[in-house]
Amino acid sequence: MTPRPLALSPSRANDYQQCPLKYRLRTIDKLPEPKTVAQVKGTLVHAALEDIHALERDERTYPAAVKRLKPNWEKMCSEDPELVELVPDVELYDFLVECRSLLRGYFEMENPQAFDSDEIELYVNAVLPNGVPVRGFIDRVDIAPSGEIRVVDYKTGKKPSPRFSHEAKFQMRFYALVYWRLFDVIPHQLRLMYLKVIDSMCLSPSKEELEYFERDLGELWAKIEGDGKSGVFRPKTSKLCGWCHFQDLCPAWGGTPPEYPGWPGSVAD
Repeated sequence: MTPRPLALSPSRANDYQQCPLKYRLRTIDKLPEPKTVAQVKGTLVHAALEDIHALERDERTYPAAVKRLKPNWEKMCSEDPELVELVPDVELYDFLVECRSLLRGYFEMENPQAFDSDEIELYVNAVLPNGVPVRGFIDRVDIAPSGEIRVVDYKTGKKPSPRFSHEAKFQMRFYALVYWRLFDVIPHQLRLMYLKVIDSMCLSPSKEELEYFERDLGELWAKIEGDGKSGVFRPKTSKLCGWCHFQDLCPAWGGTPPEYPGWPGSVAD
């Protein structure tokens, strides 16, 4: 099977910036990693929110969102039976209570009966003018009657302090840039909704800001391509190493990476 050409997403960009070897093992070698309860919780809450925004306005209620948890959970488990081991039946009630709390946080932040979204789970896949291939999913796009565009992303974890908000802002600018290049309109607002703490992070990007960001993405992608073609992805140690599932394959921790499978190329090649 021919490997799928690579493209940059916010998460893969973050992987490379954290540790080039982690990027390689996750993106090129595609080594499996165990899911976490937090990740699965986020996936389930996202699915419930996607469902309610597809309903008629008067049906978009908190009870309706809660009712979407169990069907979506059953679907997720049928597609990935290992989830039953991650969240066994004896822990399922508490797990769903936490998901309901996150949904409650959403309804305290906005009233979905007051507007209709233009796009839900919008898949974007493009090559930027500077040759960087990009792809990803935007949780929601809203278009106001005045024509103003809002790009929205749901977060089920804690809101980062200003000191550690770089990754969040990177994601927001990434999707604003991709939306602009695809549809020739710069979003007026980027909003990350932190459901757990009932708080938001918002940005209003300018054309100049996105042009600078596009340049930075070009430099980042050039580094990734250079490593990919040479086969040398160096490890980068940090406090995050303690949470990395690839420590036993990392030379910085006495491990040996698997044989390099080769650069699969990108959609821009």
